[in-house]
Amino acid sequence: MNTLLLVPPDTVPSGGNVYGRRLAEALTALGRPMHRTTVPGRWPWADADERAGLSRALARAPDGSAVILDGLLSCGVPEVVLPHASRLRLVVLVHLPLAEGAGLSPTQARDLDERERRVLHAARNVVATSRWSARRVAGHHGLGRVHVVEPGVDPAPPTPVGDGTRMLCLAAVTPHKGHDLLLSALADLGDLAWECTCAGPLGDLSAGEGEAAAYAERLRALCREYGLRDRVSFPGPLRGRALREAYSRADLLVLPSRKETYGMVVAEALARGVPVVAGEVGGVPEALGHDPHGRRPGLLVPPEDPAALAEALRRWLTDATLRGRLRRSARLRRERLRGWECAARDMAAILDRKEPG
Repeated sequence: MNTLLLVPPDTVPSGGNVYGRRLAEALTALGRPMHRTTVPGRWPWADADERAGLSRALARAPDGSAVILDGLLSCGVPEVVLPHASRLRLVVLVHLPLAEGAGLSPTQARDLDERERRVLHAARNVVATSRWSARRVAGHHGLGRVHVVEPGVDPAPPTPVGDGTRMLCLAAVTPHKGHDLLLSALADLGDLAWECTCAGPLGDLSAGEGEAAAYAERLRALCREYGLRDRVSFPGPLRGRALREAYSRADLLVLPSRKETYGMVVAEALARGVPVVAGEVGGVPEALGHDPHGRRPGLLVPPEDPAALAEALRRWLTDATLRGRLRRSARLRRERLRGWECAARDMAAILDRKEPG
């Protein structure tokens, strides 16, 4: 019997979208056919018609079949999900509690928390993409267990060694990704040679268009204020060949996020032997990991600290010995990364569990 995977619209490149697509492909390759279905809607703030669309998608699943639901899609609508909990083997894939960082009033946050809690406690199993996220969700919602299925990574050729001056930030242009922190840090490095490409879509599904546009304008104003317009570029989302070329030119990946469930771009950079400077938040330390000698293939800095980020980038740009050490560590870490087949086997084991939990 096919497993159904229900996900929100894949309108912009994101780690969550890539995770669902690649996991479905890997499970199918293992002989566990996965039918990935996009459910239109502005989730988790879907209207009545959009909620009805999710209800119809669940109703089409045969009794006893396994259905994996993206948490963004399902955790805000218990009235849609719970009627199917007794006849389907529901697995909810969560990243963070929905209300966290959503800019809601205390009353709205409590309501959304309660709705999400009802969905997660009704699910047969709950899955997160990092150990940190699993602990966060389990503690927040009083769950006995949240399983972990870390993202895989696709093999990639190693990036040629450059002079260290070409930095790449791959992230949606939203406040929690910390581009403003990065620009503030780069403003302190005007005496050094460097360039930085900030590639990613404007906004995401959880932010309103006005909010996303206002943040983008703020970043443009900071570039003008700091005199960075000739050194920092925002080319928008990159896919396919353009993304591969961006990685092939990069000496360093920079991820200044304020929050991050895992940080798939960290693993993607390491797959190419590219070191990382990132905020020490969420699951990023797990994604960065260690090489076989126990060394980090990058530098972790305190979140919300542009001065610490600037110091780490200055060290990278001025210390050839450090660059060499981090590059060697990244190449060694590259050899030990998990592929998508490993992620698919982990998910298959959860789907095959006879008892919930």
